[in-house]
Amino acid sequence: MSVAIVTGASQGIGRATAIRLARDFDRVALVARNRDKLEDTAAAVKAAGAEPLVLDLDLAEPAAAPPAVVNTTLQAFGRIDALLNIAGAVPQIDLFEMTDAQWEDGLALKLHGARRLTVAAWPQLKQARGSVVLMSGNSALFPKAPYAAVGAINAAIVALAKAFSDRGIADGVQVNSVLPGPVMTGRRQSYLQHWAPLHGMTVEQATEAFPKEAGIARYGEPEEIAELMAFLVSPGARWMTGSALRMDGGEVKSV
Repeated sequence: MSVAIVTGASQGIGRATAIRLARDFDRVALVARNRDKLEDTAAAVKAAGAEPLVLDLDLAEPAAAPPAVVNTTLQAFGRIDALLNIAGAVPQIDLFEMTDAQWEDGLALKLHGARRLTVAAWPQLKQARGSVVLMSGNSALFPKAPYAAVGAINAAIVALAKAFSDRGIADGVQVNSVLPGPVMTGRRQSYLQHWAPLHGMTVEQATEAFPKEAGIARYGEPEEIAELMAFLVSPGARWMTGSALRMDGGEVKSV
């Protein structure tokens, strides 16, 4: 029996990843704040062949949520083989306008939530010789003033994954990070709402124009990132650790 935990499983890339992992794992624990959306994901996971576990918890809560995820998963399934940290939406606010509280909100879930949950699950991952993936984004490589927190926090996640992978070499836990580019999700739609007025466009015009501006042929799909996530926690990727993998349609041109 194999068990995966997927955070941010209620929508977007997290939902697509949970459904994709149902083909490779016997049981999948689904973590997010919205129970109704999680139940919808759970139905899709079950239809794809795995037993789901719904955990409607806020991973931004430092004390309770990470141990609750680990303990409830162990009570239900008895082990943890893979942890995919996908949860986290970062405020898209200009560098000179963001307050300290907004910075803290951005850090709380995507960075610290993933860090705490990985630490809490580490003993079980070590026992299973398991795998961890942390979700970053290619903005880690080119942070912009209008979206400063997104780039800064994504860069921190890449560094955090590297640090975990260093410990994982000794402990037998594989750790990587993924840096998606413009994937059409609810978050991308929110991004376009900010991007459009900066370029004198309506949201509809911006949605059509952005791929060309970014130097890509089209937006990515959540299912495409899910395939990469599934590969990273598969036996075929076992020797890959400490890597930061971009999947962005060619948006980042640097080597």
